[in-house]
Amino acid sequence: MQYILPVMITMIIVFSSIKKKNAYDSFMSGVSDGMKLLKTIFPPLLAVITASSMMRASGAMEMILKLLSPAAEKLGIPGGVMPIALLRPISGGGSIGLLADILKSEGADTLTGRAASVIMGATETTFYCISVYFAKTRVKSTASILLIALFCDFVSVLAAVWAIRLF
Repeated sequence: MQYILPVMITMIIVFSSIKKKNAYDSFMSGVSDGMKLLKTIFPPLLAVITASSMMRASGAMEMILKLLSPAAEKLGIPGGVMPIALLRPISGGGSIGLLADILKSEGADTLTGRAASVIMGATETTFYCISVYFAKTRVKSTASILLIALFCDFVSVLAAVWAIRLF
């Protein structure tokens, strides 16, 4: 495992010599393109991360959970997966942390643990994807796309919970 990086560097030098390409110039061109991409992606990404942190730190997440709990119970969604269902569209890292907490406290073989695991695989970090993809394409009207994506996340949560109950 410790030889992977030296072997890759050696292969790059050998292949660039065979093809008579300047490896350093190609590298610098790639870095330049990457920096241009970072310049367009970073501001919306920072906004999503900041909003996610503010939502958790302010207690807004707990208030939303209390409001949605009665409806979730009627739909058959266990209360333990509601935090992950709400946070997953906003923050991938935060939802992974919640999944780890759920698996640690509830167990992986419980309804809540299995549903949380399937929700993680069946849903997407919607706000992150929209901010990154549309920042690059410069699409301005994302409201309808956002609503459709959030509806799909909602349906995915329902399907995950119902599928877990079946199997």
